[in-house]
Amino acid sequence: MNEDRIDIKTPEYVSLQFQIAGLGSRTSAFIIDQLILMAFNIAILIIFLIISFGQPDFLVFLDLHSYLIAIIIIGLFFINWGYFFAFEYFSGGRTPGKRMMGIRVIQENGHSITLLSSFIRNLLRIIDSLPSGYFLGILMIFFHSKHKRIGDLVAGTIVVHERKTNRKNKLSPIEKEIQARGLSKNDLVVDEWALKSINKQDWKLIQIYSNRFLQLPLKEREVMTKKIAEILFPKLGLDPHEEDLENKLLVIYLILKEEWEYEL
Repeated sequence: MNEDRIDIKTPEYVSLQFQIAGLGSRTSAFIIDQLILMAFNIAILIIFLIISFGQPDFLVFLDLHSYLIAIIIIGLFFINWGYFFAFEYFSGGRTPGKRMMGIRVIQENGHSITLLSSFIRNLLRIIDSLPSGYFLGILMIFFHSKHKRIGDLVAGTIVVHERKTNRKNKLSPIEKEIQARGLSKNDLVVDEWALKSINKQDWKLIQIYSNRFLQLPLKEREVMTKKIAEILFPKLGLDPHEEDLENKLLVIYLILKEEWEYEL
């Protein structure tokens, strides 16, 4: 399977190896997403029909509200397109279908997909779907050396498999500490927009803090905790003067770890 692997050197000169997602996993993810969208579209249609049939004169209602039908059709188009755009940007390159298949979209430099890349990639689904049934996109994914469709080529993105590691019995010291404190990602609610304001330097800062957390003397740890909270909390919409800063920073580490830390 070496032909399905790719080495990427990030702008930070870190070499990452990914397994490229092929036609099978991408098709399966797309089918799952289409089933979700189909259920939503059918639900909207049923609601509209229920409202329509409740009118005294159904045909007159449709004639008088033809503009409403047009708006619903246009709205469904944008919802069906926006589904992929929004999920890929706000969920780290994963739609529900991609998440279930263990794949995600990233940029060619190894970083998370950007707003512009997600927009371009999904806008060009129109071309990839030509002449019908995503025929052109399927051909591109099958024959391209990196399994890219036209949207990926233009947006500079690539679809890869998630890295899965089996480290249940090999927790790092900080992971053991987090587990001992009973902390989880669900302990802190952070807006997705706020998470997008975090950059590589911010991740390195919280990563270094977490790695040195147990080695620092208590007073030094308190000072560092306050300084890092003052830097990161405003970006995440949190108050740096709240109590329990240590636990909050460790939870932030858990939240960012999934997005920024690559397990080779």
